[in-house]
Amino acid sequence: MGASLSNLTEGTNGTAMGPGLGDIPESCVACVFTYLTPPEICNLARLNRAFRGAASSDSVWEKKLPSNYQDLLELMPPERYKNLSKKDIFALLSHAIPFDDGNKEVWLDRVTGRVCMAISAKGMAITGIDDRRYWNWVSTEESRFHVVAYLQQIWWFEVDGVVKFPLPADVYTLSFRLHLGKFSKRLGRRVSSFEHTHGWHLKPVTFELSTSDGQLTSCEHYLDDTEQDYENGNHKRGCWIDYKVGEFIVGHSEPATEVRFSMKQIACTHSKGGLCVDSVFIIPTDIRERKRRGILK
Repeated sequence: MGASLSNLTEGTNGTAMGPGLGDIPESCVACVFTYLTPPEICNLARLNRAFRGAASSDSVWEKKLPSNYQDLLELMPPERYKNLSKKDIFALLSHAIPFDDGNKEVWLDRVTGRVCMAISAKGMAITGIDDRRYWNWVSTEESRFHVVAYLQQIWWFEVDGVVKFPLPADVYTLSFRLHLGKFSKRLGRRVSSFEHTHGWHLKPVTFELSTSDGQLTSCEHYLDDTEQDYENGNHKRGCWIDYKVGEFIVGHSEPATEVRFSMKQIACTHSKGGLCVDSVFIIPTDIRERKRRGILK
């Protein structure tokens, strides 16, 4: 792209051909940049001085920030963002910002500038979590929070959580990130153990979410389709899977939206175990779908 654009400003022998990209006023470039994504702006900033100047303009990056970006900044000490340009604020907010004792994180998607959130297993209420006969905390680099809750065996399985935050107007999807089996590294290779994995194929797990403005949705998933996948191998075991609970709509960032979510399998007719609970994600719906299809990285 850079080579083809340079041809607009030079002749075949390097001689000038008249007005080119370098002659476009910076203010005009800035107007065009408001319609581009942050990665596109950063790439074009390398072309010439006018493009670099426009790519640093507060007027451009103000439009890339969510309307309530100040709410995200307030989660950090003022000295971290004081006197920063809007471009630097966007860069700062595109990294995870922890809150609620580090058990929750919020950040801006680097392509769209929209708000995403994650809640750690440590930020949820898990039945029996303090009894090591049932649950253990496992440290791992496979979690953005570096720890997951591992269930060995239990009869009453229930995980509940709540988050209250001034999410900007959007349509969001909430999902649980789960893993059947306990994983580890052996001789540099990732291996999974299913010693405790049982009971998830007998009855489905019920997932629910509700919001402070009355939205409610629920669904059921079998976490272990052993019989169904018998012929082709069970692809759910040993893999991290995002279980979509449902979608909810936020109309305004104020008042703050409270979201409650849960997963449970409380039929005490059988025990179940061998499950890792990592986190819950709240992500704008179309971003989640694009990431799932591999369109956005």
